[in-house]
Amino acid sequence: MRTTRIVLADDHHLVRAGLRVLIERMPGQEVVGEAEDGRQVIQMAQTLQPDIVLMDIAMPEMNGLTAAVNLKTVSPNTRVIIVSMNSTVDSVLRAMRAGVAGYLLKSVSPAELELALQSVAKGQTYLCAAASQHVIEGYVRGGSEGVDTLEQLTPRQREVLQLVAEGFTSKEIAKKLQIAPKTVETHRTQLMRQLQIRDLAGLVRFAVQSGLVSLGD
Repeated sequence: MRTTRIVLADDHHLVRAGLRVLIERMPGQEVVGEAEDGRQVIQMAQTLQPDIVLMDIAMPEMNGLTAAVNLKTVSPNTRVIIVSMNSTVDSVLRAMRAGVAGYLLKSVSPAELELALQSVAKGQTYLCAAASQHVIEGYVRGGSEGVDTLEQLTPRQREVLQLVAEGFTSKEIAKKLQIAPKTVETHRTQLMRQLQIRDLAGLVRFAVQSGLVSLGD
């Protein structure tokens, strides 16, 4: 049986440690790396080319959904399973639109986690019961305005928005993204115009409401 190579991505060390212990007890599963944020995930996936990334949504600097979109470029065969505390309709739909292969709540049993890993490794999509219900509800009501607005932004705009909302300066953002500070300012101006937001506080509120950043864990 071929071993499924997995990278864990969560900004809580204890969560990653717990997942590693569970997964290493499962036949045919191997944890090959751990990351604390989306940017680390992308760098790690580019090198390791894992089969699956098991990833939280709420992570600093780059959240899990933005990372999921960017992973398609650097590691196109890697499939993403979101493991989150968040079970709202918007978060589940946003994850599916980002192209993830699975969505689990952190409250699922180890047996369901193993089933999800096996299913996704076979090319299937796996949603826990709560996530499945939310997908149905979301399509019945046609999605939400918040999700649609966020999805109008480019991946780079989402990166800049998250970093701005987390309090990084234009110079710090430029260094992280390896772009010019003036380019960061241009992105911020375009974001304000596109989102019809007049100030930094408004950008932060939008980022929180859209799930790009959290107010605390």
